[in-house]
Amino acid sequence: MHGVNPAAPAAVPSSPTVPPAPAVAAVSGTPAAPDTASPAPGRVSAADRPAPGLPRALLRLSRPYQWAKNPLVIALPAVLVHQDAARTALAVLWATALFTLASVAVYVLNDITDRERDRLNPAKSHRPLASGALPPRAAWTYLAVIATALAVGVALASPATAWPVLAYLVLNLAYSYRLKHVSLVDSFVVALGFVLRAVQGYLAIGARPSSWLLLTVLSSCLLLVLGKRRRELIDVAGEHRPALAGYSLQLVDCLTMISATLTAVALGICLTAAPDASGTAAASAFLTLTVSVFAVFRYLQVLLVGGGGADPVRTLFRDRLLIGCGVAWAGLFALLA
Repeated sequence: MHGVNPAAPAAVPSSPTVPPAPAVAAVSGTPAAPDTASPAPGRVSAADRPAPGLPRALLRLSRPYQWAKNPLVIALPAVLVHQDAARTALAVLWATALFTLASVAVYVLNDITDRERDRLNPAKSHRPLASGALPPRAAWTYLAVIATALAVGVALASPATAWPVLAYLVLNLAYSYRLKHVSLVDSFVVALGFVLRAVQGYLAIGARPSSWLLLTVLSSCLLLVLGKRRRELIDVAGEHRPALAGYSLQLVDCLTMISATLTAVALGICLTAAPDASGTAAASAFLTLTVSVFAVFRYLQVLLVGGGGADPVRTLFRDRLLIGCGVAWAGLFALLA
């Protein structure tokens, strides 16, 4: 056959093709931690791994790594409003426990209703319900237990002081069954959930909410949510989230810049609006604002240059510069106290 030896073996590549290295952040030289991961060639996907035990599956369903968001936001009012430390700590802990239970209930409900769509998303197909590691009946039973514990906690705290938790649940019920499919509305609903956390923090310590702090929480959370939407537009086709049809990279980039600007302005007013701020307090407020603006810049760099943002919690807690900003915040807020 034109000189070809049929018995000769086909040529075999000497080495597999090496995938390109992930993007790195240009300024610090620190690679941005990837937020999504797909199974490497030749490896078993998460959906094909042996199912974990029931306790482990329920723990994964509860997403404990997301719980840090609750104390961080709920404690903000207590940091800015100086009161008796012991009473404030107990009140913040109780409010955090309520919102943690409420958020777990929301995570479970979302995973139950979204399990079919999650199977289409490489980053979510490993979740217990989507992968088949946990049957829906067990998830419904777990949700009933969480809801009962939450109802008892709200009753002990009194609905008058725990209404943000109830509003959060109602808002997320609407989100789970309808609003998450509506572009822009889906992002605002997620951000409003954090505003309700901040309001709960004010109610827990008996202080009047600051509109500027609430606006800071809203805009900063919109920044993180829009960063997540941006990564979803790039990484997946969008079948798992119909709301992505109403977004484009150009729109999301524009809204991201607006949110970043609003965050810096609102926080600046919140920190410097106190009429009696002087001396050390004024200097600490200015330094806190400087660190905050740098943190916004760094997040934008991780998002737009480093390819991060798919999971806001992992983005914030895995980047060394953002962690350093958090440590600096803690020290500066201690000076403000």
